[in-house]
Amino acid sequence: MTRILLGVTGSAACFKAVALCSELVQSGHEVQPVLTRSASRLVTPLQFSCVAGCRALDDEWEPSDPAGMDHIILARRADLLLVAPATADFLGQTAAGLATSLLGSLVLAMETEKPRIFVPAMNPRMWSNPAVKRNTATLERDGWMRIGPVSGPTACGEEGEGRMVESAEILSALTSLLQGGE
Repeated sequence: MTRILLGVTGSAACFKAVALCSELVQSGHEVQPVLTRSASRLVTPLQFSCVAGCRALDDEWEPSDPAGMDHIILARRADLLLVAPATADFLGQTAAGLATSLLGSLVLAMETEKPRIFVPAMNPRMWSNPAVKRNTATLERDGWMRIGPVSGPTACGEEGEGRMVESAEILSALTSLLQGGE
């Protein structure tokens, strides 16, 4: 059983993250969902709590740990960090080393030897923006792995590269990673 921290950021693709969380649990993984404030406005932490079987966290000021050290405890306990969907904002903040949320603090507390994976989801023009490309390149140089995005229709009604990959592709990539492949 792999202990997965599932970071969820505020993209219209959040609904896919609920299904992904469920599929990860059904595949035998222990999943701890951590939502950003923006993600919590699009999908409820309760949805994730129901499918994960544990309390989804979304507020660093309401910690589950009495000492308020959720970001440290969860990062040490996890085997890998998966951020799906990963917004342009998340990519920029992470590339800059900012910790403006519980998820941001977890990212910085996570040992760099452990797999850190992001699954981008955004408007095609946003995905092709030079700043987003720089931030993506920075994360990849820092050892992050990326899954997607793919071309297709996006929530804004535009079509192109920026669509979050489907759960099956994410599960396949994780299975390969956990079995020693890449």
